[in-house]
Amino acid sequence: MQHVLHLFHFHFEPLLIKLRGEDDTVRGLPASTMLAAPLLLLLFVPFPPSSGAQLPNQGQAQDGPVATNGQPFPWERMRLPKTISPLHYDLTIHPNLTTLDFSGVARIQLDVHEDTSTIVLHAKQMQVSNVLLLAPEGVRPLQVLEYPQFHQLALLSDSVLTKGRRYEVLLEFAANLSDSYHGFYKSSYRTRSGEVRVLASTQFEATFARAAFPCFDEPAFKANFTIRIIREPRHIAISNMPKLKTVELPGGLLEDHFDTTVKMSTYLVAYIVSDFLSVSKTTQHGVKISVYAVPEKIDQTAFALDAAVKLLDFYDDYFDIPYPLPKQDLAAIPDFQSGAMENWGLTTYRETGLLFDPEKSSASDKLGLTKVIAHELAHQWFGNLVTMEWWNDLWLNEGFAKFMEFVSLDITYPELQVDDFFLGKCFEAMEVDSLSSSHPVSTHVENPTQIQEMFDDVSYDKGACILNMLRDFLTPEAFEIGIIRYLKRYSYQNTVNSHLWESLTNVCSSDDLDEGRMRHKEFCSRRNSQSGASKWFSGDELDVRAIMDTWTLQEGFPLVTVEVRGREVRLSQERYLKTDDPSLTQGFLWQIPLTYRTSASETIHRFLLKTKTDVLYLPEEVDWVKFNVDMSGYYMVHYAGEGWNSIIKLLQHNHTALTGNDRANLIHNVFQLVSVGKVRLDTALELSLYLSRETEIMAVTQGFGELVPLYKLMEKRDMAAVENQMKDYIVDLFRGLIDRQEWTDSGSVSERVLRSYLLLFGCVRNYAPCVTKATQLFNKWRDSDGNMSLPVDVTMAVFVIGARTPEGWDFLFEKYRHSLQMSVKSRMKTAMSVSPLQDKLKWMMEQSLHGEVMKTQDLPDVVVSVSKNPHGYKLAWDFLRANWHTMIKKFDLGSHTISYVVTGVTNQYSTREMLDEVRGFFGSLTEETGSEMRCIRQTYETIQDNIRWMDTNLPLLQAWLDRRSRRAVHEDL
Repeated sequence: MQHVLHLFHFHFEPLLIKLRGEDDTVRGLPASTMLAAPLLLLLFVPFPPSSGAQLPNQGQAQDGPVATNGQPFPWERMRLPKTISPLHYDLTIHPNLTTLDFSGVARIQLDVHEDTSTIVLHAKQMQVSNVLLLAPEGVRPLQVLEYPQFHQLALLSDSVLTKGRRYEVLLEFAANLSDSYHGFYKSSYRTRSGEVRVLASTQFEATFARAAFPCFDEPAFKANFTIRIIREPRHIAISNMPKLKTVELPGGLLEDHFDTTVKMSTYLVAYIVSDFLSVSKTTQHGVKISVYAVPEKIDQTAFALDAAVKLLDFYDDYFDIPYPLPKQDLAAIPDFQSGAMENWGLTTYRETGLLFDPEKSSASDKLGLTKVIAHELAHQWFGNLVTMEWWNDLWLNEGFAKFMEFVSLDITYPELQVDDFFLGKCFEAMEVDSLSSSHPVSTHVENPTQIQEMFDDVSYDKGACILNMLRDFLTPEAFEIGIIRYLKRYSYQNTVNSHLWESLTNVCSSDDLDEGRMRHKEFCSRRNSQSGASKWFSGDELDVRAIMDTWTLQEGFPLVTVEVRGREVRLSQERYLKTDDPSLTQGFLWQIPLTYRTSASETIHRFLLKTKTDVLYLPEEVDWVKFNVDMSGYYMVHYAGEGWNSIIKLLQHNHTALTGNDRANLIHNVFQLVSVGKVRLDTALELSLYLSRETEIMAVTQGFGELVPLYKLMEKRDMAAVENQMKDYIVDLFRGLIDRQEWTDSGSVSERVLRSYLLLFGCVRNYAPCVTKATQLFNKWRDSDGNMSLPVDVTMAVFVIGARTPEGWDFLFEKYRHSLQMSVKSRMKTAMSVSPLQDKLKWMMEQSLHGEVMKTQDLPDVVVSVSKNPHGYKLAWDFLRANWHTMIKKFDLGSHTISYVVTGVTNQYSTREMLDEVRGFFGSLTEETGSEMRCIRQTYETIQDNIRWMDTNLPLLQAWLDRRSRRAVHEDL
């Protein structure tokens, strides 16, 4: 390609002239002149014939892998061989933002661990040419074989690379900028004046660095990277490390040279070529923090900048390990598939995840944005400094980062009240973990689709919840000592599960006390002086690994059944599983750190349940017992015998005797137990009656979370009468709380988030006072041409009511098109997607797919939102089927995005007809188009569970609602 030659012309022409005069044999070149080799060899050295290559698998069977040229490919596994590892990459990349392609040179320093004549590495959808081996005895071309199925290249040498020696390979490469959201991809944005501007950015996790440059694209192949980017003067380039210098090249181009990175995995490499502007500050530890955004949105970066400074300083102190880079950039990318990415020194975000306008962003926007930044900065230690050996242990990265969001914000931003929201993560994890298609936290994965599927609620949310349980179990101080030990012990290395458990065992051993901080020494001193054993166990030494293996190496979670008989408490455990096949629950056993409180005292009691059944003895008889205090444990509890009745009585007469989290936990458990036939629906509904007195966010939202799905199932069937009865019941239950909400932005973060939730619910459910107020506000706002300042927390409710008429919808869309406030756009988009106007819903999905007026990155949210809309669910299902192949190409097979769309569109179906239709479509796919994805199995299971639930409980629900109506009429009389 001309592009590649143009690039080499800059680097090598001066050297070429010099070298030709000095040494035509091209042997023994000093390192400074090695880069001249490609052109030099094109002039002098012929490629060896293919028969000269020494293949490790010569004589292999014909059914082995075959390269694109018809030759046998010398490696047949998806994982790369361990015979060679990279030490250092010199990368020069030249993106052309006009022709939308890029070219480059990779020079990779290699360490040889076993004699071999083959180097196997990754490259995906790129042209690789002029591949050279730079050996101590001279420069030789290498033959290149490609095996696209595994994204592999084999570089064949006609002589052996010797164990213990170091070599370099040099490869030229070229490819198009990707039009998906991964690899080195094209992004664009529209300015206020309507001009479209293009930028190029990277997203390499999990297996996409190979689409940007040839590399050993597995997390254990850590290396250092020295990066140079060629660009036009109108752009800037940023990468993981600070820029050292800029060199002018012929033709008016510039080349930015970046400092060499620390040792890291390929998926953390990042670079961006754009016209972004930035703002900067320095942390107390001397790290320069910069936030980058498109020029017209740079005024929305102040909050993120302050948050990043505060959080990086917190982690620096908490982990007792200095952040190792001189800078940390945060960049808001106009097109971005996930929420954010932790590239070392250059974290990247959706614009909605980084940009904040104090006048227009809500309390939940602030909470969400701060959590995202806390997550990515936690990764700078968990994931970047210490990295999982392979993607089967992704949870060591993601579970920790999710968990640290809450630990860090609880201390740095107490006003955000993050503890009020942690339970929600555990409930979400249990939703997928209660299906037989779930997977262990640590599970075998091999191919890129399987790897992508690991980025799910099990790795993130279950990972965080079991870490939270372990922290409560060990005590926060012991847990902190253990994770600092883990990070220090394995810095710049790769780990497996057992490394973490070993680090959390015997945390007060002498070597840790020597290196620990004063408060850790004080903790250990207190702990060692305490008589008797720990609060959890007696006799045996605590075996963290034995306990935690039961939570990470088997899927699912336990249901603990508690039966109180006088002072005796009988305990038993089984797997909680939504299935009609009891055999699937057999053979599971957990070591469960139980906590419980009773009516007799405020004390939290603890007990480690290691066996299938056990018995506890209370000091005295009690009125009630509540297990899993504040839901610190990842398990459900069934109160057998009179257990649930005593809890219902407590909630109806004195609900504040339990914490808000305990109440949310009970609401969740009782309704989930209906699904598996342990509790009658009447019992769960009787418990829900207390919600008319509930005010705390987690319990209120969990009440909605259990009750709303019941009528959502009915909306997709023809049963308007019982559906409307159910809707009326929920409105009646929360009427008092809705009526008490002010249409302002006052109160704490939790109060404000709850207000938004309640007013939106009231409006969607046509609760007259809500609809009247929202209509008035929308009309005033529209009359002011959108200039009137609405209270931020009520805008969603106002927009939803406005979007119900064609005129209101069109006005909202015009404001959406021209707004630069990302959080406002997001609320408008959601409001437009819950409109009853079917032609608008269809148009919206089509526009999101085209990506002109609505970003394609928002398509999944739009489609799922339309699918929840009783006027749109058929449209969303039709759209998903019609555009399946386009979507899996854009968003990638196995990605969380595709899983979110598949489950989001289908998880409220509850008829056999729809199950057959869903099976018919997904069953027609091939493996290449997604037939093997876990989310499809989850979808089948969820619909089957919905069918079972409706068959069993619909008559009970109808009868209970009828009784309640008669009771209400009787009370009115």
